[in-house]
Amino acid sequence: MSETAASGAGTEAGAAAATRPFSAFEWMLALRYLRPRRKEAFISVIAGFSFLGISLGVATLVIVMAVMNGFRAELLDKILGINGHLILQPIDRPLTDYDAVAKRVSGVPGVVAALPLVEGQALASGATSGGSGVLVRGLRAADLKKVPGVAGNLQAGGLDDFDVAGGVAIGSRLAQSLGLFVGDNLTLVSPRGAVTPMGVAPRVKAYPVSAIFEIGMSEYDSTFVFMPLAEAQAYFNQGEEVGAIEVYLDDPDDVGDMREVIEEAAARPIYSTDWRQRNVTFFSALEVERNVMFIILTLIVLVAALNIISGLIMLVKDKGHDIAILRTMGATQGAILRIFFITGASIGVVGTLFGIVLGTIVCANIETLRQAVTWITRTEVFSPELYYLSRLPADMDVAETTSIAVMALVLTFLATLYPAWRAARLDPVEALRYE
Repeated sequence: MSETAASGAGTEAGAAAATRPFSAFEWMLALRYLRPRRKEAFISVIAGFSFLGISLGVATLVIVMAVMNGFRAELLDKILGINGHLILQPIDRPLTDYDAVAKRVSGVPGVVAALPLVEGQALASGATSGGSGVLVRGLRAADLKKVPGVAGNLQAGGLDDFDVAGGVAIGSRLAQSLGLFVGDNLTLVSPRGAVTPMGVAPRVKAYPVSAIFEIGMSEYDSTFVFMPLAEAQAYFNQGEEVGAIEVYLDDPDDVGDMREVIEEAAARPIYSTDWRQRNVTFFSALEVERNVMFIILTLIVLVAALNIISGLIMLVKDKGHDIAILRTMGATQGAILRIFFITGASIGVVGTLFGIVLGTIVCANIETLRQAVTWITRTEVFSPELYYLSRLPADMDVAETTSIAVMALVLTFLATLYPAWRAARLDPVEALRYE
């Protein structure tokens, strides 16, 4: 009697161990259901499409979000590389004391440089016929060397004798469109010329090209012309004044906190605008587009999750006999639920991981792939004239990639709950009635 009792106790202990939550027994059954069998080929095809759908959906989300992050970061870098983070403009009286103001502002902690400038528009022409509208900025040679977008991206020429030579620095696309090289003359025509008895005569003057730069943003490379400050003051009839002072900071995101301190350091009436105000529409449109793309591409993962539901429901119907036998052998409803949950969740987990790996590989080689597609199709896939930038950027964010993975896993886990619940609720008597 004691041996029988001991044997019964051992069997119950073994059954309890076999059906404990997420035991090796449950994992073994769940993974067996994932293997393709001849009579379950259609179910395996659905599972395969679910895996591919989740993988491609996650990879697409990772790639698109990385490209949009890179696009924003590149644009921000190019815009702030040639434009000041804070612009100080005069109020009430002309800005003739710009040297003193710039010196006081430069002494503020966190300020990299304060650059006085003269700005105006003109029509530029070169060796080729035709002309192009340009934005002329007058800066001293020492100040121009502090503009990161220009000083760090010179293609030809130099800025050492910029003030003395009286030449200009132009963008690479402008030089290309006008057929200009270093040493050639660039002719500028401004409507703000000398006043004559016949009216205001346009001012026409030729300047030698001292340097050619390439920022990498087509709009800037085809528009900006830099000339010495004194020459710009004479050309635009500014006298001894400047139009504004551009302030560059260590961290552009600190402009809101430092704005009041810089205005106090100026010690004169000024009107200040920061880079966020000047580009609010542009970056707001990018943010809206980014959020909409995330929502739209999430639907790909959702469709793949729905495929998991249909595949698991068919698997539950096909395995009704096996479920009934397991129940009669002592498997609990929780064990059956966990077995089919593991089956569906495995597709989601492996698909999500594969999608992240695929997306990471594509992001790491995005420019090479763009060039390959351009070469194969003989078309410009990422035109600089349309997208501003000369290359396709990709910047993966760890937090964003993690949120994509979590979102995909949550959708797939939720998709497995209903089929797993149906399997757990299956009545073994009904399943075995006609066996």
